[in-house]
Amino acid sequence: MMIQLFEKLTTKLAKKKTLVHNQKGMTLIEIMIVIAIIGSLMAIIGSKVIGQRDKANVGNARIQMGQIANALSMYYNDCGKYPASLDNLVTADPACTNWGPEPYRKAKEIIDPWGSQFIYELNGAEFSLKSLGRDKREGGAGFDADIPYEN
Repeated sequence: MMIQLFEKLTTKLAKKKTLVHNQKGMTLIEIMIVIAIIGSLMAIIGSKVIGQRDKANVGNARIQMGQIANALSMYYNDCGKYPASLDNLVTADPACTNWGPEPYRKAKEIIDPWGSQFIYELNGAEFSLKSLGRDKREGGAGFDADIPYEN
């Protein structure tokens, strides 16, 4: 009886030992293939996300310019002229005592989504407003193009 138990035990141990020897981990090549697949998926997804962020920044710049144009119209209604610079929308303007910068009181400065100042030019009784876009330079194409305010 003892011999039979011993034989069963050694048989079970031998089977477990072969199972342990037959199990393999991932090889270096398999790991490299998985990393390459993950990297290519991230590149595809990342380019889509970055493109959407640029598109959103252009839309945000247009919205900001619309808000600035509204504040310029309110300034014009209160003071009878447009301000000399956009800074006069944020701070009290000594040249116009009727103007209180409520629309932009919380903003310390007026900047576009890329961190640059909006370009504001006063041409007599009219103004022009634009953002230089992602490249922060005049001209450009695509998301680097200037974004003019269109009334």
